[in-house]
Amino acid sequence: MSATTDSEFNFKKIIAWGLVIILGSIIFVVAMVSIGRAAKGNQPLDQEGVNSRISPVARVELAAPGATAAGERNGEQLCKAVCTGCHEAGVANAPKLGDKAAWAPRLALGLDGLLKSAIAGKNAMPPRAGSDANDTELARAIVYMANKSGGNLKEPAAK
Repeated sequence: MSATTDSEFNFKKIIAWGLVIILGSIIFVVAMVSIGRAAKGNQPLDQEGVNSRISPVARVELAAPGATAAGERNGEQLCKAVCTGCHEAGVANAPKLGDKAAWAPRLALGLDGLLKSAIAGKNAMPPRAGSDANDTELARAIVYMANKSGGNLKEPAAK
């Protein structure tokens, strides 16, 4: 008999079992791949199906509110679409619609002064109130809001 120690015997056993596990794993992976290919067949990819499965769930499109074209909106339409977002609640100290005391100093500027201020933007309000309104539409919206808030401005004629 040969003189072997326990550590040598265990080392050989560990290597043998490691090789068995590695070979078994390789055989298992190859078998699973071949079974998957056989089940699928050799069909080409359905590109339309792939695109439908990976398509976005939702899409965001930005468009101007309302169906009327620029230049055709009256004061009430533009006010409801753009101005009331801030002037209903008084956001960033915007004068509330109907608040005669808050509008009085602004009404003293007249339509031309208010229009100039709205075109350039004032305090937190961006130029043209952040809208695509032309000067006539903007003036109509100002007249609408001012008259609802104690003013007596005359709506400008279309240009």
